[in-house]
Amino acid sequence: MNKNNLIYGIHAVQTAVTRTPQSVLEVWFDANRADKRMVEIQNQVRKNGLILHEVPRQELDHLLPGVNHQGVIAHCSMPSVLTEAELFSLVDHLIIHDWPLKLILDGVQDPHNLGACVRSADGVGVDAVIIPKDKSVGITPVVAKVASGALNNVPVVQVTNLARTMEQLKKAGIWIVGMDDKGDQTLFQVDLTSPVAIALGAEGSGLRRLTKEKCDFLVKLPMLGVVESLNVSVASGICLYEALRQRTYA
Repeated sequence: MNKNNLIYGIHAVQTAVTRTPQSVLEVWFDANRADKRMVEIQNQVRKNGLILHEVPRQELDHLLPGVNHQGVIAHCSMPSVLTEAELFSLVDHLIIHDWPLKLILDGVQDPHNLGACVRSADGVGVDAVIIPKDKSVGITPVVAKVASGALNNVPVVQVTNLARTMEQLKKAGIWIVGMDDKGDQTLFQVDLTSPVAIALGAEGSGLRRLTKEKCDFLVKLPMLGVVESLNVSVASGICLYEALRQRTYA
């Protein structure tokens, strides 16, 4: 069994067995826990005909040492990532039938941040999250846990050459808005109602030079306090919900 395919924690496992039971292979429970939320998860597992193991807590600790599993662990098939070819098949469809909204994450290495970004992306209906294969965290159990089921709804695309992919997106008719603290205008001054991809960089370093050069616009968030920048997951949430506001409520 690949331990990279284990998710843990009450909320993450409950989301998996409720929303995407087809991805759950088996579930382990602490035999000594019988509180309301745990019973609800067990009932959902049985309802969906999934394999259930009730074991001593020590066995859970052995499965995933050093994590706060909260007495429940699930073995899941991790959501597959799309290829570049599949991305542009999706782009072609959306350009014809809808107004695309994509999220580009350049070198985000913290799985908690990636999971939170994917969760926000799901909240606003992003059609693809694009990440580079190198110098970026991939899809891990921590990402899946933080994303709270969003990985099963939002396609994630890992690309070999991010700058090249951005150039292809532009040729397909998608504008790319990059977040940079030296941007010429604020996020709230740019039009996000057209087909657009919002690009954010890694924690601390921001967008890489070549990625930045491929953006059509560089915009910033107003910062009125003493901190110079926001966490990438917080910034991505603000950007995506501004796009949703402009498209839906403006």
